[in-house]
Amino acid sequence: MTDTVLAGLIAGYGVAIPVGAIGALLVSLTARTSMRIGAAAALGVATADLLYAVVAVLGGAAIARFIAPVTGALRWTAAVVLVALAARTAWTAWRAHTAGATGQREVDGLHNPPRAFLALLGLTLLNPATIIYFAALVLGRQAAGGDTDAGDAAVFVTAAFVASASWQLLLAGSGAVLGRVLTSPRARLGTALVSAAVIAALAVTLVA
Repeated sequence: MTDTVLAGLIAGYGVAIPVGAIGALLVSLTARTSMRIGAAAALGVATADLLYAVVAVLGGAAIARFIAPVTGALRWTAAVVLVALAARTAWTAWRAHTAGATGQREVDGLHNPPRAFLALLGLTLLNPATIIYFAALVLGRQAAGGDTDAGDAAVFVTAAFVASASWQLLLAGSGAVLGRVLTSPRARLGTALVSAAVIAALAVTLVA
């Protein structure tokens, strides 16, 4: 049981810790809205990791092979969505700045927890590498003689979810701290524009 918990935690942190487009979006979203919205978005990301871990445990290599032919299309879809988010982030921030809306708190339409949760869940699900990652780990454990019963699988995916959620919430927390420090209109505009540039650049790397 302990080995399974550790394997799940390592798997969850392994997929969550590399800060890419989703991490950048999560930090910037929280900085410009609130910790409540950021936490909902963080749980959306972690839920996507949970779903992919469950799918990997249930289907393993067969599902990974099924997804392989459409990975290119999924990457392009994710890139288009990220570019659109980057453009909307920059435009919304600039419009609020020029209008003198120093208290602007709505970002990209993600101005309440349910929308933030669903948006980050959907965007994270567009990353096919996640299921391939989990499938490889599950198959590796099976090849090494690891337990494969339902209880063990449940422990593995739960631990992976806890690890992913804790890291995503940490990112959201750092965004909340950043939002409290950068309170002037100029600082908030700068944060939004830098965030938009980073998200756009990471979108390009998906298809480069």
